[in-house]
Amino acid sequence: MFYLSNIIFAIVLATAFFLFRRNILFIKRNIQIGKAIERRDYPLKRWSNMIRIALGQSKMVNRPIAGLLHIIVYIGFILINIELIEIVLDGLLGTHRLFAPYMGIGYDLLIALFEIFAALVLLSVLLFWIRRNAIKINRFWKSEMKGWPKNDADYILYFEIVLMMLFLSMNATDQLLQELGYPNYTKAGLFPVSQFITPIFSFFSTTTLVILERSFWWLHICGILIFLNYLYYSKHLHILLAFPNTYFMNLNPIGAFKNNDIVTKEVKLILDPNADQFASTSEDTTPEKFGASDVTDLNWVQLMNAYTCTECGRCTDECPANQTGKLLSPRKIMMDTRDRLEEVGRNINQNGSYQDDGKQLLNNYITKEELWACTSCNACVETCPIGIDPLSIIMDMRQYLVMEQSAAPIDLNNMMSNIENNGAPWPFSNQDRMLWTKEN
Repeated sequence: MFYLSNIIFAIVLATAFFLFRRNILFIKRNIQIGKAIERRDYPLKRWSNMIRIALGQSKMVNRPIAGLLHIIVYIGFILINIELIEIVLDGLLGTHRLFAPYMGIGYDLLIALFEIFAALVLLSVLLFWIRRNAIKINRFWKSEMKGWPKNDADYILYFEIVLMMLFLSMNATDQLLQELGYPNYTKAGLFPVSQFITPIFSFFSTTTLVILERSFWWLHICGILIFLNYLYYSKHLHILLAFPNTYFMNLNPIGAFKNNDIVTKEVKLILDPNADQFASTSEDTTPEKFGASDVTDLNWVQLMNAYTCTECGRCTDECPANQTGKLLSPRKIMMDTRDRLEEVGRNINQNGSYQDDGKQLLNNYITKEELWACTSCNACVETCPIGIDPLSIIMDMRQYLVMEQSAAPIDLNNMMSNIENNGAPWPFSNQDRMLWTKEN
């Protein structure tokens, strides 16, 4: 038999998934703004990376304290989402603890496991909050983490605390109703954690307990659906994107830079005296632009990287340029790329197609000083727990500055001029190269 509450729940659930799907399609559309790049080679290696890094959290434990806490929250998230299947079916079918009659003791043990991890998640989230707001670990208080980024991180922690408390409170009141033999609240589940908070509710009447249990149930499931749609606006989008991001990560040797095919061909023509300078192939097409000055010049994997960034700051913490007080923060590079991509996406939503807004990623978001501070050491890429590559964006934007604007630092421009004119980075002609041998 269906009741009004089941119909309302079905409407709430359908609305939440409709909004979630719409937001995911926006993200997909924005990522596809990026240029094509081939990342489907070596599928076994890619699957291995995804399972090891995204699913197995292998790089998180490089920092043991944060890694352990994150793994607890991660496992708790997975387990409690299993419990969510029963909650959704109960809401749609008008049942209560639908799986209990079919699982026997297994159901009791599963509920006990959920509660234990709910308590561990609460403890971990509390420690995360202390690390961020009491101890004030330096990487969480960099300049790019002011305002929304900091607030977003705290909102997520508060969200998780509330959801876990609602889950345990729901079980505590449910347990009391089971003990009272209230209709439909048949004995099911073990409650090793919530049993300690049942005394808080033991003084309420049966009618009040039913109202409380139902209120906790509704608030818990609605909170999860709100959280699901909050992901679009939050750094916690990595919960979903970490898996494709690690699958499509760069498999080239660490530190290997991509070469521009057009430039490579020109260099070969210069260095090979036997090369036919007038030979051409069907692939000889000059790009519209060398390098990147805006998000539309980046490839789709780089844009997915921007959406996947967790803002954990490990990349900035390891960056030698940032450690020496320079302006560069690899985390800010990713955050700026995402912010600009979102701005371009809103432009498309409003106008049907992108209309020039007079802005671009370079200068309006990322400064030349930031780009040239990079030592290209690859530390940011190596330390990222989910395979994000800020260095590739930096190098593409540097290429634009050099090849499109001739805007490299003066020492670098002098070096390149010397290589072009003298075949070496020093300001001496080829003819004078051996003069040092005649000094004695």
